[in-house]
Amino acid sequence: MSIAKETTSEEAEVPKLSIIVEFTGGLEMLFSDQRRHTLSIPAANKEGKPVTIANLIGYLCEHVMKDNRKELFVLQDHLRPGILVLINDADWELEGEEAYEIQAGDNILFVSTLHGG
Repeated sequence: MSIAKETTSEEAEVPKLSIIVEFTGGLEMLFSDQRRHTLSIPAANKEGKPVTIANLIGYLCEHVMKDNRKELFVLQDHLRPGILVLINDADWELEGEEAYEIQAGDNILFVSTLHGG
């Protein structure tokens, strides 16, 4: 007689996407002074839909950002104005901005244009 262990949805292997996220223009200080991060993120959001840049921003704030000054990166749950985003070297405005569905191997660069003076 064999005993099969039931696997709960929490224990099941969640598909992941391997991506590179980079920060420049001072944003790296919010992320442990590390400019480049190789991440393995869930391939789907909580609703089971493909993960988007909007989901990535939340993931970065929750799992990668070590600095408490979240408001320097997001404002009202959206990327703060003055931060440019390049997806595979293309302006995110050409890719659908926060609605862009992340693909394995994507390189996402966040560039702050906000500087003190």
